[in-house]
Amino acid sequence: MNSDSLLESNSETIELMLKHRSIRKFIDKPISNSDLEHLILAGQAAASSSFIQAYSIIRVTDKAVRAKIAEAAGGQSWINEAPEFLVYCADLKRIELACVQQGQGKLEGHTEHFLAATVDVALVAQNVLLAAESVGLGGVYIGGIRNNPQLLADLLNLPDQVYPVFGMCLGWPAIDPEVKPRFPVASILHQEKYQIEKVEADVTAYDKQMTEYYGSRDSNARLSDWSTQTAKAVQLKKREHMLDFLQQRGLLKL
Repeated sequence: MNSDSLLESNSETIELMLKHRSIRKFIDKPISNSDLEHLILAGQAAASSSFIQAYSIIRVTDKAVRAKIAEAAGGQSWINEAPEFLVYCADLKRIELACVQQGQGKLEGHTEHFLAATVDVALVAQNVLLAAESVGLGGVYIGGIRNNPQLLADLLNLPDQVYPVFGMCLGWPAIDPEVKPRFPVASILHQEKYQIEKVEADVTAYDKQMTEYYGSRDSNARLSDWSTQTAKAVQLKKREHMLDFLQQRGLLKL
């Protein structure tokens, strides 16, 4: 096909990405160890800042530990029920070891190092989930583990220079939820400079779209919009303990 249009190229990858939904209910079917390792391998194919690979993944199978994490995360029962629960950590421990071995000294808590590790682990996780979805699996990110990051650090024996960023439930979907509409590309893509003048109108239009979406869903229909959900999510989840927790782990000291 001689076409420059992505839409006309029938990319299976793009089609898969556009079908992403969060899955919180799973059938009782395990993911084999070899399949899980293959998904992690696909995750590691993600780009890494200066190839530092500043991430580790903790696979949690202990039911008692999962129960404690689920409670700390706000009673998210799918943490207990998912065939696999993974905790993604930004990990500078190996990097610090390399620095010391090369005579460059220990890490000093610079913001840039924290950001690089956090971005690294997020890219890996997105690759893992996309790979999982490509073979029929589904999952959901669990940011609620940051409600009590010290508990996670204690339960998972995390050393300094390592912090839990988010969790991920993985399994074979027992539900088929609808895809949430995202902001239009025109709202996200700015030409040459940030176009502040269009933000308010874009949010208003998107709120209207999301009100229609929430009200028309086959399951869990409700009267709401994006601004209402976002304001609650941001202002009620400040997690002001995070800075002190991170600094105690040798991160964000400067």
